[in-house]
Amino acid sequence: MSKKRNIEDAKDKKKVLITESGPGDATLKEKETDLSEISSAREYTFFQMVLYRFLRHKMAIAGFSIVCFLILLIIFSYINDLFPNLFNLPDFTRTSITNRFLPPLSPGHPLGTDNVGRDVMARLIYGGRISLFIGFTASISGGLVGGIIGAISGYFGGWIDSLIMRIVELFFSVPTLPILVIVARYFGGSPVTIILILVVFGWAGTARLIRGLVLQIKEYEYIEAAKAIGCSNARIIMRHVFPNTLAILLVTMTLRVGGAILFESTLSFLGLGVNPAWPTWGNMLSNAQNFMWNAPHLVIWPGLCIFLSILSFNFLGDGLRDALDPKLKNT
Repeated sequence: MSKKRNIEDAKDKKKVLITESGPGDATLKEKETDLSEISSAREYTFFQMVLYRFLRHKMAIAGFSIVCFLILLIIFSYINDLFPNLFNLPDFTRTSITNRFLPPLSPGHPLGTDNVGRDVMARLIYGGRISLFIGFTASISGGLVGGIIGAISGYFGGWIDSLIMRIVELFFSVPTLPILVIVARYFGGSPVTIILILVVFGWAGTARLIRGLVLQIKEYEYIEAAKAIGCSNARIIMRHVFPNTLAILLVTMTLRVGGAILFESTLSFLGLGVNPAWPTWGNMLSNAQNFMWNAPHLVIWPGLCIFLSILSFNFLGDGLRDALDPKLKNT
């Protein structure tokens, strides 16, 4: 019986010659490799391994679920605009003096009403549409701008790298929040203005991160081969260098969505954000600060939305980081 088992084990093994480099001459060494492990490793693509590692990250799954729920609420608000009678969602601008400060679970108002009788749930849904739009757009735009500038800086080096890094250090030395407040005060608080402010003052960190990665990538053999066959610098950057930074860039943009939402909420809370006629989670908190003792639900619901959205995007970013590059997990 044991002899038969040894024969079966031998079928799954193969002796492989490997070369070990050392201070002396190279030596050949035999090593037994389990063919079943090799075959199983070849069955998984890179994206399958990323998905497998991501699904094992429980907090990332929780964050991803909350993000999907928020996105569904945004889609729900657009469908409600097209078909107002489909869901019977109250108009977020409709006021009613007789329905002021209704508590949660009131008939027709599951989350209550505010100081002028507007439905809190409808204002949260439409406020999330603006807050998340600003967060997504500012994060993606700032990430792309910073990624391209960082790739150019790392690839060319020399005086171009020195100039860009000095500009990055200048932006890092400027206190972001006071500048945001001043600019929003004089240029208005429309969503476009807030996005432009966040992009202008948010690209530097991404540029420095991508620049360090490109300094490693440009030393690889396939970059030298692309130069040898006459590819232009623009083609090498856009076709060979920049795509190899997309994994870390995706993680960075995901983590920055929460920060963009927090900045927008801060500006709106200070009265410098989006026009108060349009609800956002920040200006809902600003409007509720005078009534927080009489109607605490006016503070709890928008604050909870801001907290959960920022937390979920951070969890999602951590999960993507660990899935795309497991070596960064403990750094």
